[in-house]
Amino acid sequence: MKRSVVILGFHGVQALDLVGPFDVLNAATGILLSHGELDDGYDVRVVSLRGGPVSTGTGLELVTHLLPDPRRGIDTVVLPGGFGTDAARRDPEVIAWIQAVAKTARRVVSVCNGALLAAQAGLLDGCTATTHWAFAAQLANEFPAVNVDPEPIFVRSSETVWTAAGVTAGIDLSLALVEADHGTEVAQTVARWMVLYLRRPGGQTQFAAPVWMPRAKREPIRAVQEAIESEPGGAHGVPDLARRAAMSPRHFTRVFTGEVGEAPGAYVERVRTEAARRQLEETDDTVTVIAARCGFGTAETMRRNFVRRMGISPDQYRRSFT
Repeated sequence: MKRSVVILGFHGVQALDLVGPFDVLNAATGILLSHGELDDGYDVRVVSLRGGPVSTGTGLELVTHLLPDPRRGIDTVVLPGGFGTDAARRDPEVIAWIQAVAKTARRVVSVCNGALLAAQAGLLDGCTATTHWAFAAQLANEFPAVNVDPEPIFVRSSETVWTAAGVTAGIDLSLALVEADHGTEVAQTVARWMVLYLRRPGGQTQFAAPVWMPRAKREPIRAVQEAIESEPGGAHGVPDLARRAAMSPRHFTRVFTGEVGEAPGAYVERVRTEAARRQLEETDDTVTVIAARCGFGTAETMRRNFVRRMGISPDQYRRSFT
């Protein structure tokens, strides 16, 4: 029998959080049908508390069915995000339905800040979960029982709950669900049809805006931060930076870490990575030239640093973001 999938709709939902999984699962059903598997695939419906039309965050209206009886053999529940998520999770009827359906459904999937709905229903306590990088801090602050990892595109948070990063990450996760249910060949066929990676390289860091630490309170440490950022390729070893701050290396390291929140070496590395990222986007210079200019010394050192921090190589980043 086709697996019953319900996608929660609400006013202010992010359209692609909802439509992405809807299209992936229906494409998989069409492929299975073309292979003669008439009773396999997914029966996908968009549902909402009152039924009828709901408006997405961009004004697109979607037709929805009433929330189904949570005891009625639902296989998969998808909780999308969007600007309307906070209002939806303040509705006790919505949260009560999520809690009830989670007890009987085979799996619950959140997309983007739909993770807040899952967390509000208590489904993520004690679990590792992801969400859109812009909402990771909110999820961690409001739900300290959740171990928030803002890096993965998606993660299996528990035996029954999956969480995905923002917007298009719901498509990545849906392809993974199809692969788990029907095998790699079907999932790969869907990915090819939709012109997608079956597994996209890297994590969310490659898409996130740079996150700069607050300026230190002490003027000598602020001056060091500004010197690093104005000339990433400069000589920024701890002895050099300590001399600039008129401190001993040991004292400087302790003060810098306390003021900035990370050690001087890590700060220098992050600034250099951001500088290299901008140059990969904005120039045609070779990786070797950029590595030297940004203080990495060699292209291989820059590549290792980039893979560790961004999840992909400099060449892959340039192909994706130039």
